[in-house]
Amino acid sequence: MIKLKRIVILTAAIVFSLNSWAQEITIKGVVTSANNNTPISNVDIRLKGAIEVVTKSDKAGNFNIVIPEKSSNTLIFTHSNFDTYELNVQNKQFVKVELFSSVRRNQYGKIVNRTSLNGESQNGILVFESADQNFKYWFDNRVYFDAMTPIGESLNDIGRGVDIRRARFAIKANLWKHWYGEFDIDVAGGTVEMKDMIVKYTGNNWNVKVGHYKEGFSMETTTTSRYLTFIERSLVSKMAPSRHLGLQGNYWGKHFLAIAGIHFRPTGELEEANTAKDANKDKGTNDGISYTGRFVYMPIQEQSKVLHIGAAASYRTPKSHLEVPNSYRFSTRAFTSINRKKYIDTDDITDVDNNLLLGAELAGAWNQFMFQSQYMVNKINRIGDAKDVTLEGGFVQAGWLIFGGSYVYNNKEGEFTQVNRGKDWGDIELAARFDYMNANDFDAKIYGGAANAYTLGVNYHINSNVKLMLNYSYIDHDRYANGKGKLNIYKDAEGNLHKDPFDVEIPKGKGGDDFGILSARIEIDF
Repeated sequence: MIKLKRIVILTAAIVFSLNSWAQEITIKGVVTSANNNTPISNVDIRLKGAIEVVTKSDKAGNFNIVIPEKSSNTLIFTHSNFDTYELNVQNKQFVKVELFSSVRRNQYGKIVNRTSLNGESQNGILVFESADQNFKYWFDNRVYFDAMTPIGESLNDIGRGVDIRRARFAIKANLWKHWYGEFDIDVAGGTVEMKDMIVKYTGNNWNVKVGHYKEGFSMETTTTSRYLTFIERSLVSKMAPSRHLGLQGNYWGKHFLAIAGIHFRPTGELEEANTAKDANKDKGTNDGISYTGRFVYMPIQEQSKVLHIGAAASYRTPKSHLEVPNSYRFSTRAFTSINRKKYIDTDDITDVDNNLLLGAELAGAWNQFMFQSQYMVNKINRIGDAKDVTLEGGFVQAGWLIFGGSYVYNNKEGEFTQVNRGKDWGDIELAARFDYMNANDFDAKIYGGAANAYTLGVNYHINSNVKLMLNYSYIDHDRYANGKGKLNIYKDAEGNLHKDPFDVEIPKGKGGDDFGILSARIEIDF
């Protein structure tokens, strides 16, 4: 019996010894520099998942490490002067490891600091961001495919068609926590147009920026096209200044926003840039200058609830990009880029000394309901005996996200941003807008035309990146909206068409080309 016990104990010891030997594997190797093939000493080597370092390489770069057979089989090599390296050593007994120096140089040979970036999709936008959020790079691209067809009869032929309304490519970056840069171009129409080119510094509740961007005037105009309720902005929006070179500061709190800026000429289009450069070279023409300010008060500012009361003013002198020096011109299309006719057009108002542009804004949102309105007046002050000119216009609109979504407000910019969708599959938005624009000043003998317009819209917010839009607009032009004398504004009893409102006796309340258009858009933002 004793002999049998001894045999069992001896057998168990042998099995245990064999089993322990089978569960451990010894890996040998050498660590060298990938740059010059020299050995690297004091490299920390550990098994992936282990907290403590198992071994280090010696002066010749050699190392031995014993790892369990049933493990990750992955070794991690770390050294302060080299990039961390991971290697799977399964079924291997000897490995040669090459580490790359952690030192990086730019294209000019200067050693640079390194920060790891994590790539991810944020609401469908590709973003690269550091763990401390001090560095962030992302794309902001857009493609809008539009279609339009006229509805009913019109005095001027309107061709139905399709178009790429916008094809934008933008790269944006937050750098060193406080600095921001933006590069934005549009290639729709087959030409390259410079949009936003911005350098900005941001503090706790303020920022200052320089570059080429939209002036801080008009809630509707400064709102990015991604988040507009309708396919095209209102008729009066063309009166608000768009992108110009300049310097601007924003200061905000929970219930207010203040914007002030000094601005010069635009330079987005090649023709604008060349005209300004030629004027400077040939005539020594100054760029022109604008002083623009906007103040917004938000007595209600809560999540999904806001009341916005705003006022803006801009003092403007004629800019050097104008083909006719010291002039001003207001013109606008009828809610589509496909019908290129500009019915309302003052032509060039000459002998302009300065413009005083004033605006008032009232907007609000309550969960799934939104309204927005604006009024603008432009006082054009002229030189000498030339009569001053006044133009005015405005709009009011409302929206409803019918499946429980909500409107989102950005108090740092004083505008509505991307909506919150009410369902997993998206949300449907119903919207209506009334437009009014008057580019006539009879005392100054300026007959640019006027119009009332009515627009109904349906938007399908599919997800954060894709939106479908359908608009019906009816535009009621007056008799002076003849596109600088090029468009028909009246058909007499004999069926003859007339372009000049003074050429024929037009009954009161008649005249002007009145028509409807149906427009649609497929929009993707990425």
